[in-house]
Amino acid sequence: MIREKINRSPLFYIGDKYKLVREIKTYFPDTINRLIEPFVGGGSIYMNVYANGYLLNDINTHVVDIHRFLCSFIGREENFYDLIFKIIHKYGLSCSYEEDIVPTTLKQHHMKTYYARFNKEKFNRLKTDYNHSKERNIAELYILLIYGFNRMIRFNSQGDYNLPVGNIDFNQNVYNALSNYFSINATKRPRWFNQDFRRFLGDIDYQKDDLIYLDPPYLITFSEYNKLWNETLERDMLQLLDHMNKENIKFAVSNVTHYKGKENSLFIVWSQKYNRHPITSNYISYHDSTIKKIKEVLVTNF
Repeated sequence: MIREKINRSPLFYIGDKYKLVREIKTYFPDTINRLIEPFVGGGSIYMNVYANGYLLNDINTHVVDIHRFLCSFIGREENFYDLIFKIIHKYGLSCSYEEDIVPTTLKQHHMKTYYARFNKEKFNRLKTDYNHSKERNIAELYILLIYGFNRMIRFNSQGDYNLPVGNIDFNQNVYNALSNYFSINATKRPRWFNQDFRRFLGDIDYQKDDLIYLDPPYLITFSEYNKLWNETLERDMLQLLDHMNKENIKFAVSNVTHYKGKENSLFIVWSQKYNRHPITSNYISYHDSTIKKIKEVLVTNF
């Protein structure tokens, strides 16, 4: 039996469901009218799920801006690559997809960190130029994401991108992810939103066989993304899902129930009203990049 290909998001979003898509999809309905995601992140779920339409939202403006930026190049992908490679060449960053320009001696002396060492100064110049620009360049932000630590998007309180260089570059995997993304979205034509999840879900005129998939920030874990979440927002989400259930609107929600000795008792108690499906999870935190075995579930009301 040939395994279904899973497409990876070119945002390489930490905490996305790329490795869990196959498992999660087994619990989705066979027929989906519109897939509705209030916490779309990198987009690994919608990219790998068939539906008649896609309503995709995230509170992170930078994430939505990158998605919209990439989608704006559908049908003219060569223009996108010309733009990206022009910036990469301008700053002298390595680009192993095109050519391996990292000196052999650097690789020999720093076998595990040679990309970071080669690109550090160049990356920092790009970061400084981006932060000092009056009109932030989305193409530059995307390159910072690709070359940055853990391929994350993080800004300080002054609104400046503030991650250090990572130990990776624009390689064949990045190109493949972009190529798949352009091809997939040429067909899917998703609609993008940048709203609070409550407003986003509240404004939709729901139709038969719509499915809401939620992958909210996790209340008991420590990633940068999860700092935006608190118990009040968790309660609001759960109350909203109870309302959706009364309206016969299908939903599936991912969440972590146990992590490093902590448990999300609020979600655990709430989930007992619905169908609970244990999910094999490998959660990676910015603060601790080792893989931690945790308890994650998918809860559905169908």
